[in-house]
Amino acid sequence: MSKVDRRVLKSQEAIKKAVLELMAEKNFDDITIRDISERANVNRGTIYLHYTDKFDLLDKIIEEHINNLRELCQSASEMTFTEGNYVWFEYFANNHLFFSTMLNTKSAASFRSRFLDLIVQEYKVEVDVTEGKNQGLSEDVIVQFFAAAVVGAVEWWFRNGMPLPPRIIAEQTGVLLDRNL
Repeated sequence: MSKVDRRVLKSQEAIKKAVLELMAEKNFDDITIRDISERANVNRGTIYLHYTDKFDLLDKIIEEHINNLRELCQSASEMTFTEGNYVWFEYFANNHLFFSTMLNTKSAASFRSRFLDLIVQEYKVEVDVTEGKNQGLSEDVIVQFFAAAVVGAVEWWFRNGMPLPPRIIAEQTGVLLDRNL
């Protein structure tokens, strides 16, 4: 695997940050490549060197975070819900600009859908409808219910300026999941 030039990484990070900052200020449809290049302090050609257009840029940013969350799930597979949630909420807090933009703007509805799908995939293996308190219930209903609850809690957390530290929100959502799954 070839080593990526630090200047390239620095430009890509500046471009990603610029588009997210602009999305927090105005509708994605109103953002131009020129806006992004000016905010990132790079030439328009630099953006086109890495991305087809602004839609490709946004898609790649979303895909990067979804993949990171998926990897966090795999590394947390032996943890309790509370411990696993803490890993996620720390990641959310460390990537505040991305998540607050994606969960608080109408132009990022596709992220919410992909985030929900990821949670459904990850929780599906945790549901047991053959015995216990969920016996006889639909696995799909259970998973959709809890995935929507998790997404809703994360949205609430960002919309309200992260009023609880990551550890506390992780513990509280983890307790709720542990009680019910």
